Amino acid sequence: MPLDSDLHAEDMRSQRRKAAFAGVVGTAIEWYDFFLYGTAAAVVFPQVFFPQSSEYAGTLSSFATYAVGFAARPVGAAIFGHWGDRIGRKATLIVTLALMGVSSALIGVLPGTASIGVAAPVLLVVLRVLQGIAVGGEWSGSVLLSMEWGDQRRRGLMASWPQTGVPIGLILGTGMMSLLATTAGDAFVEWGWRVPFLASILLVAVGLWVRLRVMETPLFAQVIERRQVARLPIAEVLTRHPKEVVLSALARASEQLPFYIFTTFALTYVVKEVGLSSGFALAAVTCAAALELAAIPAFGHLSDRVGRRKVYATGAVVLAVVAFPYFMALNTAIPVVVFLTIMIVQIQHSMEYGPQAAMIAESFPTGLRYGGAGLGYQLSSLIAGGPAPLVATWLLHDFGWQAIALFMIAGAVVGFTATLLLPDRSKVDIADHAAY
Repeated sequence: MPLDSDLHAEDMRSQRRKAAFAGVVGTAIEWYDFFLYGTAAAVVFPQVFFPQSSEYAGTLSSFATYAVGFAARPVGAAIFGHWGDRIGRKATLIVTLALMGVSSALIGVLPGTASIGVAAPVLLVVLRVLQGIAVGGEWSGSVLLSMEWGDQRRRGLMASWPQTGVPIGLILGTGMMSLLATTAGDAFVEWGWRVPFLASILLVAVGLWVRLRVMETPLFAQVIERRQVARLPIAEVLTRHPKEVVLSALARASEQLPFYIFTTFALTYVVKEVGLSSGFALAAVTCAAALELAAIPAFGHLSDRVGRRKVYATGAVVLAVVAFPYFMALNTAIPVVVFLTIMIVQIQHSMEYGPQAAMIAESFPTGLRYGGAGLGYQLSSLIAGGPAPLVATWLLHDFGWQAIALFMIAGAVVGFTATLLLPDRSKVDIADHAAY
């Protein structure tokens, strides 16, 4: 008969696996819904919700509704960060997942402007805001669920597993849209694009079942046991750790800004400027996301060995190096060159996204980690990810692709500088409040 300690060790290993799996599955579903909107904003929403606009104005309007979701993400981080640091990671994550599923399903049944007039884009914005609030509260909780349950010597790797939810969500979202775009024909704009949004209800049901099987993290359980739960976590983290919040947001400029140019904006650029089909562009972005499934945990693991800051700062330098060659390669219009370019640049994103979760989360003590990490991560949406496709569309129209490359280099400089200023706590005991 096993000893109690053996049972405990076995239970710990089981919970670690469940926590990592729950983080990946739940985050993948959240990002599936979020990226689904981005893909639709690039390829179908201009016709459905902004049919009276010119092609340029319709694209701008569509990406503007896309950016609204990013503006809502810090709000979600504040709301769910408060409760995540008050009642725990698990309960909060169940609410964020349910909110995202309902919002996405409602987008799937939303009539177009031709049916209900101006109410259609207005309701679209409202639902996009709810999506943003949901994903704003999701990220830090899923990362902490995996990282705080995992082996503390491998925090970079453990925290990187939920990060793979991004490429999985991107694969599912763009893959579903690609499948419908190539098989539904003219019906794609009419009703085909709605199917992936409605399918999110089934995915959310699976995600909720997985998350309900995971216990609260041991690190947060210790906070409760010691009665160290903050009364107003968000106010406290902004008072005690404003530097970490700001630097976390700025560090993401070299990761989040190019990512949405490499994915969402690229769908428009490859079709309208390069002259290749939307099916080709969707397939290339989907394959690029598949590459990240291996690259993200690989760089997360590397950061456990050499430190988060070294890996992350190197990724920022790589972005500055590839900015101009990226567009030059796309402009060749040679399908194999364009396809490989879209895939290879995602390695740069993985270099930063792999260690990023642990790097940001380690910057805050356990009792303030959900809110602090969430705010730092999501505030970047206001300055980088959200505006990126919108700004890129404007820069291309008024100044050409070279201006977009310079925009990306500026993001690399900001991200690199902030990373150097952010304390590297790769080897710090994050359960020790004295370390903060």
